[in-house]
Amino acid sequence: MKLQRILVAAIVGAAFAVPAQAQTIDKVKKSGEITMGVRESSSPLSYTLGAGQFAGYHVDVCLAIVDNMKKMTGGNIKVNYMPVTSQNRIPRTQNGTVDIECGSTTNNAARQKDVSFGVTTFVTEVRTAVKANSGITSVTQLNGKNLATTTGTTSVQTLRKHERANNVDFREI
Repeated sequence: MKLQRILVAAIVGAAFAVPAQAQTIDKVKKSGEITMGVRESSSPLSYTLGAGQFAGYHVDVCLAIVDNMKKMTGGNIKVNYMPVTSQNRIPRTQNGTVDIECGSTTNNAARQKDVSFGVTTFVTEVRTAVKANSGITSVTQLNGKNLATTTGTTSVQTLRKHERANNVDFREI
């Protein structure tokens, strides 16, 4: 496991050093601080432990990047954690409020126009969960139903695409 983390850190660290991130590296070098955008409940990727502490696979990857940056800059780097949400993670990265986002953000062509991504470290797909005895087996059967979603996520985009394609009318909660 340790070797895997080292390899991931080396790969992601190399991806972080491309010209698009040069400004961030310079900013961190000058200030001696980095602000990591973290999710409070995106387990197992990024989640709060309370008292301003965070954990998860992507938090570990980001901390490995910070360790790599310490070697690149030759200095100590203080890590500041800033909770982000699906709605504000990309704007906060764009405007420099956070220097690196360590959550579960989908890397797609639309988002690549707004922010830079390191290498993909986690792959998943959108799923919908219903009660086992509901009888629902397809998206079309969600017509007239309430769906719990997280605003600003890929899953919402996928549901809306199916909603339009299948003339399904569901309510997002």
